[in-house]
Amino acid sequence: MADTQGEERTPPEPTDDLVSTSHTLSTGSAKLDYTATTGRVVLRKEVLTDGKFDGHLPKAEVFLTAYTLDGADPATRPVTFAFNGGPGSSSVWLHLGLLGPRRVLSGDAGALEPPPYGLADNAESLLAHSDLVFIDPVGTGYSRATKSEKPADYHGFEADIESVGEVIRLWTTRNGRWLSPKFVAGESYGTTRAGGLAQHLQQRHGMYLNGLILVSAVLDFASLDFTTGNDLPFVTFLPTYAAIAHYHGLHGDRTLTDVLADAEEFAHRDYPWALAQGSRLSEEDRAATVARYAALTGLSEDYVDRVDMRVEHVRFYTELLRDRRQVVGRLDGRFTGWDPDYGREHWEDDPASTALMGAYTAAFNHYVRTELEYPNDLPYEVLSLSTHEAWSYKEFENSHVTVTDKLGAAMRANPYLKVHVASGYHDGATPYFATEHVLAHLQLPADLRANIEVAYYEAGHMMYAHEPSRLKQSDDLADFVRAASNR
Repeated sequence: MADTQGEERTPPEPTDDLVSTSHTLSTGSAKLDYTATTGRVVLRKEVLTDGKFDGHLPKAEVFLTAYTLDGADPATRPVTFAFNGGPGSSSVWLHLGLLGPRRVLSGDAGALEPPPYGLADNAESLLAHSDLVFIDPVGTGYSRATKSEKPADYHGFEADIESVGEVIRLWTTRNGRWLSPKFVAGESYGTTRAGGLAQHLQQRHGMYLNGLILVSAVLDFASLDFTTGNDLPFVTFLPTYAAIAHYHGLHGDRTLTDVLADAEEFAHRDYPWALAQGSRLSEEDRAATVARYAALTGLSEDYVDRVDMRVEHVRFYTELLRDRRQVVGRLDGRFTGWDPDYGREHWEDDPASTALMGAYTAAFNHYVRTELEYPNDLPYEVLSLSTHEAWSYKEFENSHVTVTDKLGAAMRANPYLKVHVASGYHDGATPYFATEHVLAHLQLPADLRANIEVAYYEAGHMMYAHEPSRLKQSDDLADFVRAASNR
């Protein structure tokens, strides 16, 4: 036997490790027999040495979970590719919260379920209308760069779009789905990715989509980034502040509809005009602006005046219920939490995120091993802080991040591309009024504006945590996919 002591051993080349299992889902009106396929697929890059082809080398292993209806005709059966945002988030939220055939039992604001939580069949799953492929971008879930690659090379705007686009191309090709109606669904930063992907898939792979599903959208960061000299976010967040104040009883017996109509009118005209005046604003107009802003948001006139009529969002979430010794959630202003220091204008954590994290993490780690039968000892990165912190927007140096140009170009090139936007009134991360502002400024001909539909829910960023919203949203998405499939 040869003595190999001290020799460097070459690690085996990574390979796909997909596992398939069979399941049945009862939707109330029908039983769906479906196959779940989960695991990691290897992405490869073409290598040229001295101008000559030198092979396809592995560059990343991307984790996905696909659900396909047994016996369906791939020529007519839609498929939806879904992911969340972060950047640095896995797809667990849309997977187990809204779209997939199983859903987490997390509870909701004021009525959270205790650990160890649970899972239930999702009778409203979009699987009744579309096959589903949930993708975890590199650095999230079980997805990792290979040994020869730098993880940071995938943690950036363009590189992320390219790698997720390659997963979509691979899955579509290997499963014979090029003639299937195709949809992309993203949440939060996932909508930024989705907007870029719509154009990327068309230009790089010739893949034209039937529809985009944008949940809690952020297509132009200028609409919500509080930066010096940018007054727009102060305007776009105002109706959300009013909605959150209403939820916590600061508008008496007024309806939410009435409060939002008042807030939107102020945000459309008088408030941005007042901010634009700067030092030219008269004392009388300033006093009137401060008084109306305070009445809408539930803050004191003194506070609004002291911050120069410009309330940054986390400052609002920590100030609104300060007299009750509570902070409200950023992802969902219906949630409240306790903070050890009520003298500051920040918090230890977002109470909405903290409330939901445990349930989704426990549910997926159980589900992937015991029901999907996929073994992997890596930690499943639900939210990867290191990925988030390493994220690069180098493509937007000296500019703000936006994909409005890419989405507009994709819709102009593909006039059949339909867009469904879901917004929560209590979403303090991607406010609905900011989304409306951005959509109104898309560069589209008048006839293509009818391709965009917007749905609203009385909940937050993950509006599906609110059971009435989850049921309504499921119906809305089913209607959208059916209509946009062109079959």
